[in-house]
Order: sequence, then C-alpha cells, then structure tokens
Amino acid sequence: MHILFVTSEIYPLIKTGGLADVSGALPLALLKLGLDVRVLVPGYPPILEKLPDAGPLADLSALAGESGGARPLSATMPGSNLPLLVLDCPMLFARPGGPYLSPEGRDWEDNVLRFGLLGRVGALLASSDTPLPWLPDIVHCNDWQSGLIPALLHYSDKPHAKTVMSIHNLMFQGNFGREWVTHLGLPASAFDVNGVEFYGHFSFLKAGPPLPGPILSSIPLSQPTRLRRTSYALFCLTKKTSSAPRYSPRPP
Repeated sequence: MHILFVTSEIYPLIKTGGLADVSGALPLALLKLGLDVRVLVPGYPPILEKLPDAGPLADLSALAGESGGARPLSATMPGSNLPLLVLDCPMLFARPGGPYLSPEGRDWEDNVLRFGLLGRVGALLASSDTPLPWLPDIVHCNDWQSGLIPALLHYSDKPHAKTVMSIHNLMFQGNFGREWVTHLGLPASAFDVNGVEFYGHFSFLKAGPPLPGPILSSIPLSQPTRLRRTSYALFCLTKKTSSAPRYSPRPP
C-alpha cells in the first residue's frame, strides 16, 4: 500500500507542537510495517538546511502562480530511511520566524496561499495527474494546513487516492475569506454549510473531513461531552453519520 502523509511540521526537522511528534513517528512506524510511505512537508529554511542533498522531482510553478517557482524535492529523513517530499517554494516558505508565525508572533498574512499551495500540491500528487511515477492509495492529512486536500479531491473528476484526516487541535482552523474558495481551485458551490463554509469564512479544517473518509482525533470520539467543550464550535466534524453529507452536491 502506498501512503502520502501530508504535514506542516515533522520532528526532528521542525517542531512547534505534538503534530511534529506524530509526523515523525507514525510514517516511520508504517514504513517498518512494510508500507510504502512518503511525507510531504513545506520547505522551510530549517528543513532545507538539514537536507543538503535534496533533489528536484518536477516543476509545479503553475500551481504557485504569482508566488513564483515551486517544486517537490526528494530527500530522506536523517537517521532513517523515511522518504520525504519537500515542497520548495522560496517566496512562500523561505523566511524567518516559524512555520505559521512571523518573528513578531503574528500569523503570516499569506498563510492562505502558503498552505493552499501545500493542499493543491498534495491533491495533485494524489491524483492520476501526478507528475511523479508514484501514486498513493491513501492520503493522510493532518490539521487545517492540509485540510484542503480532501475537498479538492472530492470535487475532482480524476481518479485519485482515498483520504484520512487527523485532527490534532481543533482550536486552529485555518479560517480565511470566502474569495479564496475559487482562487484555490474549489467550485463556488463548495462554500456552503455542508461544505467549507464556517460562520461566513472559508475554513480549511472544515474542508478536510469528508464523508465517508475516516476522521482521527487526539480526543476519543466516544467522549462527546469533552469534544463539545474543546471543539471550538466545530463539534459537527466529529459527528459522522451516513445521512449527513459533508459537501454540497457537485454541479452537473
């Protein structure tokens, strides 16, 4: 089985929280079980500095648009044989500060573009249009930064991988203006209460968990009271029922 694991941080290359620990441990554990796992992660400076031998695989500048050149780099996690796909886009990722915040501690104003690109590249690599000779059976997405991938694949008419979404922290939701919906490749109809709309905003996290794709949570889904208390108005994401569609129907 081929698995594309998409994350915004991975230990020991870069870490802000528990997502990095999971990203550094779970793909490696799956690899040791004999699965073919590759990790897609943004090319922040601290990551590229630790991977001097990373080599380009394809030119994806068309997806980056005005954000300049973009390409996935092939690398291997230091100290292991875990394959990495590092998304190199200097205009979006080559900057000081952390993965999400400026040196002053503020959200990067273009986070919608930065992680919109991560999502679009992840969706491309998970579809029959991939420029790589490797196609995953499953895309494992993590938190809002890769939440766009399941939505893009849902609306795609190309054969593509199935998706799994892990929610590590519901507090961070990736909420942006509705004008970004079509800019990032989704149809306007996706901006709906059963789609990516969340209190008038375009939510990357709400875009992530489509039905019937599994949702994984760090809080057991069998604890609804605790989930309600810690879900920051997104408790609906944990209530998976076969009769409640997550997205609006695709237009004919």
